[in-house]
Amino acid sequence: MATYAIGPTERQTRSKPCWLPFVFLFGLFSQCLTWAADITRGSATGQASATGYDHPGQYLHVLPTKIADNMEPVIVHAQQDQQARQKLAALQKRFGKKPNILIFVMDDVGWMDPGFNGGGEAIGNPTPTMDRLAQAGLILTSAYSTPSCTPTRATIHLGQNPLHHGLLRPPMYGESGGLDGAVTVASVLQKQGYVTQGVGKWHMGENEGSLPQNVGYDDYYGFLGVSDMYTEWRDVYFNPEFALSPSRFAMMEKLPFNHNNVHCAKGKPGVENVYEINLTTIPDLDQDWAQYSDKFIRKMAEDERPWFLYHSTRAAHFDNYPNDKYAGKSPARTTYSDSIVEADDILDRLVRALEETGQLENTLVVFTSDNGPEGEIPPHGRTPFRGHKGSSWEGGVRVPTFAYWRGTIAPRRSDGLFDLADLFNTCISIAGAPGAEATQFVPADRYIDGIDQASFLIADGGLSNRRSRIYTLNAHLAGVRIDEFKLSAVIQLEQAIFPRGYSAGFSGAIVPETGGVTMVNLYTDPKEDVNLGIRHIPATVVLGAEYERYAEVLKRFPPRVKVGFGAK
Repeated sequence: MATYAIGPTERQTRSKPCWLPFVFLFGLFSQCLTWAADITRGSATGQASATGYDHPGQYLHVLPTKIADNMEPVIVHAQQDQQARQKLAALQKRFGKKPNILIFVMDDVGWMDPGFNGGGEAIGNPTPTMDRLAQAGLILTSAYSTPSCTPTRATIHLGQNPLHHGLLRPPMYGESGGLDGAVTVASVLQKQGYVTQGVGKWHMGENEGSLPQNVGYDDYYGFLGVSDMYTEWRDVYFNPEFALSPSRFAMMEKLPFNHNNVHCAKGKPGVENVYEINLTTIPDLDQDWAQYSDKFIRKMAEDERPWFLYHSTRAAHFDNYPNDKYAGKSPARTTYSDSIVEADDILDRLVRALEETGQLENTLVVFTSDNGPEGEIPPHGRTPFRGHKGSSWEGGVRVPTFAYWRGTIAPRRSDGLFDLADLFNTCISIAGAPGAEATQFVPADRYIDGIDQASFLIADGGLSNRRSRIYTLNAHLAGVRIDEFKLSAVIQLEQAIFPRGYSAGFSGAIVPETGGVTMVNLYTDPKEDVNLGIRHIPATVVLGAEYERYAEVLKRFPPRVKVGFGAK
C-alpha cells in the first residue's frame, strides 16, 4: 500500500503498481540496445532479413532531459529550437512587436466533430472554417485535455494538471473554489507587455480572488459559470420538477451564483452585471461574445502592444439553444450540430477580423476543446475513441486541436503528444521566455506540468518536445502514454452502476486499482478494449518506469484538492 497527500488536511491510501524494479530494468534495457546494434531478429522459423524502421517523434527508447527541478523533463531538439527562435526574431523585426495569441476553446466538442478529423459534413455539421485553417496549419491528432471543463481551463491557464492545481471538477451553483489569485498565463503575458482579453465562458471560480481581472486579465466579458446552470431549472421539458414548482424555482433564483453575463475590468472589484442569462438571452450569447472579440481585435490593430485573446464559446455544452439564424442550419438539425455550425462561423469572423486588419500573419491561432463529448445528455459530440467526458479513456480527453499561423506554421499533421498544459509554457515562450525561463514567473514550490512546444509548432517538420503524457482522473494518477502505448492504473467503468439510459463519464464507477499490466496500443486498438500488457512486456516496463517517475514527482510536489468529489 502506498500513502500520499492529496490535500492540506486529508490523505488518501490506495494500492498502486510498484514499478521501482522496472526503473533499473529500463536503464539496463537502454544500455543493451547500445551494446547490440546488430541484434538478431526473427522467429522460431529462422532469422528475419527486414531491418525495420525508426520513426521520428517516437521516444520509447529515449530518456528526456531535466531542465528545472519544478518542470517536466523534455526531449531536446536543438536544431528545431534554433529555427523557431529565428522565425520569431524575424517576425518581431517585421512587425515591430511580439506575436499576438488567440486561443479559441470550445465546450464538450468531440475529436471527430470537426471535418478535419473526419466529422463535419459526414456527421451533419459542416465545419469549413475549422477545416480550412486546420489544413493550412498543424493538426495535432494526439492533443489532450483533462476529463472535464474547469480542470482543463485551469490547466490551460496554470500549466498544471488537476492533481497539482486542485480543481478536480467544475464548481456548480456558487460552490467555492477557483484560481484564487494564482499566476496564470494571462498574468505572465501581462508582465511581458501583452494586453490580455478574455471573452466567453469562465468557470474557474466566482470568488473575488478568482475573478478574471484578479488573475491576469485587463478585461473580461462573459459568464462565470456554465450553460446548464442558467437554463436547466428554467426549462419545463428538461426539469419540470423545478420549472413547474414555484418554491423550487424561487430557491434556484436565490442560490449564490451570478446569473448574468458580466463585465470585469482590471483595477475594479467585483463584476458589472450586463444582463441576466435566461431562455430568452442564451441563444444570443455566442453572437454577443463574438462581437466583443471582433471589436477587440480591430481595436488592437492600432496598438503597438501585442495581445492575448482567450475566446471560450458557450457552444456546444448542453443545454444548447442555438441562435435563431442557426436553428436547423446544420444538416443534422440537432441543437448540438447547429451550435457547431454557429461556432464555425464565429471562428471565421475572428480570423477575418485578423486578416482585414493586417494582423493575421503575426497571430498564433490555437483551436481546441475543453474535453471530449459528454455522453449523458443527448444530442452530444462524437469520438472514434472509447469513453466520454468525465473519464480518462481517450474519448474523454483526446480533443480536436490545431495551431494555425499564416506564413509561420507549415501545413501538416502530427501525432506528437501535446497536452493543453503546454499552452502555458508555449505562450510564454513565444512572448520571449523559452524553456526553463518560465520558472522565473512562478513560485519555486509550484510544479509546471506543461512543456514549451513552440519549436514543435513553428519549426518546419517540428517534433513534439513531450516524451510522455500523464493521465489523471479525479484525485488519481490514472495512467501514462509514450508513443502508441498507454498504461492505465485507474480506470472508469461507464456502465458499472446504471443498467439503462445514457451512461458515460460522470455516471460510472472509478476502479482505483487495475491488474497492474493493463496496457493498450492506441494505433491498433483505439477503442482500448484489448489488453496487451503481458504480451508486450518491453513496453510495459518502460511505461511502468515513467508512471513511477511521476509518482515520485507527486511526493515532492504533493497533490491538492480545491474542488473535489467528496472526502475519501
